[in-house]
Amino acid sequence: MARRRQLYEGKAKVLFEGPEPGTLVQYFKDDASAGDGAKKGVITGKGVLNNRISEFLMLKLGEIGVPTHFLRRLNMREQLIREVEIIPLEVVVRNVAAGSLSTRLGIAEGTRLPRSIIEYFYKNDTLHDPMVSEEHITCFGWATPQDMDDIVALTLRINDFLSGLFLGVGIILVDFKLEFGRLYEEDEMRIVLADEISPDNCRLWDAKTNEKMDKDRFRRDLGKVEEAYQEVARRLGILPEAGVRDLKGPETMQ
Repeated sequence: MARRRQLYEGKAKVLFEGPEPGTLVQYFKDDASAGDGAKKGVITGKGVLNNRISEFLMLKLGEIGVPTHFLRRLNMREQLIREVEIIPLEVVVRNVAAGSLSTRLGIAEGTRLPRSIIEYFYKNDTLHDPMVSEEHITCFGWATPQDMDDIVALTLRINDFLSGLFLGVGIILVDFKLEFGRLYEEDEMRIVLADEISPDNCRLWDAKTNEKMDKDRFRRDLGKVEEAYQEVARRLGILPEAGVRDLKGPETMQ
């Protein structure tokens, strides 16, 4: 296994120096956490499945003209991505009331919203990712008004496309989180979709039964977490032919 310099390790992924300038290798872990890290565990095979699911969705979005950081999948747990300057925002799209929206506003979980809502959260673990407004974002320079116009336009397009894609395989896209970055190419900068799209950061419910098929099964101790992730991959037609098998990560250089 090639030795690569580790640049960052998060709760679910590790970033390594890429083989070419301007690239990174993104490694998907099986580690899971909830409640700002208060609950931790391992979902066996999650990294393999999230790698495949995110690859599939990023490629599909690319086909409709959504710019992303994704380049190609390298193996069962790794993908090659473009290096971008991450905008410190979590952009959350809500189509159905669930999670913190239900808690904050007293709306029964499962209530279909009159229209999709976009919320913003400042990416800061120390502050527990507080909810912020566009006024905060532009005032403190996390993103410019033009950046926000691009982010909103891309977010609405992504939501429209993914909602239809998932509904086509019998899944409701309840809500999901996106992250964006600035990609610099020569003298130009453009906003691109970054991070991942998977059952880790999407709420996915079975369209007939409303059964949860995402990380809420881990958060709420509902059991059958691995099976839920596998079912999402199966419905998308991308469950690895050999099943979910392990693959060790690359050795790191200090």
